[in-house]
Amino acid sequence: MHGTARIQKPRKKSAKAFWMKQLHTWHWVSSAISLIGLLLFAFTGITLNHAADVEASPQTIEKSATLPADLLKQVAADDAPDAKKPLPAPVAAWVEKSVGQSGQGVAEWSADEIYLALPRPGGDGWVSIDRHDGTVSSESTSRGAISYLNDLHKGRNAGGAWKWFIDIFSIACFIFALTGLVLLQIHAKKRPTTWPLVAAGLAIPAILAIIFIH
Repeated sequence: MHGTARIQKPRKKSAKAFWMKQLHTWHWVSSAISLIGLLLFAFTGITLNHAADVEASPQTIEKSATLPADLLKQVAADDAPDAKKPLPAPVAAWVEKSVGQSGQGVAEWSADEIYLALPRPGGDGWVSIDRHDGTVSSESTSRGAISYLNDLHKGRNAGGAWKWFIDIFSIACFIFALTGLVLLQIHAKKRPTTWPLVAAGLAIPAILAIIFIH
């Protein structure tokens, strides 16, 4: 009997030590992964909350050019109905080289014009091609670094790669918070203010939402 008790007790301690080690490992790894993202989203949370107070100085660049005759043939006016489709690859490459704008993306084709919208974080842009004479007009607007970061916070026009980053970052934050909560529970007996502070973290935004948000 005594021998069995001696064996079971170390096993329980070993299991507890294992899970404590796992919790701490998951906690610090998830915090390391989410650290820079948390700093970014915390900073842009302030700048978005005070967007009216943060002055932006948009800078707009306009350019124009004319499609060579051989490329104009690929986009020349025809009787086809309006459509949405990419520019032909040679035309897209020429646009990028000649006016410094991306020729990629889905453009709007009408009888007289091709219009390619080029929104991006912190700015905007477009390219227009006259299907009769080949005149190419473009405009690119930049609203500055703060606007760029704000748009990254919102995932606005940031593309699929950034969407995946936000998903992975959110999972890392969830693991960071969840393991932190478990570690709080483990150490709460030695830290009597733990649960009052956790409760305050829930109560303060709830009270503000109920009283001040209508």
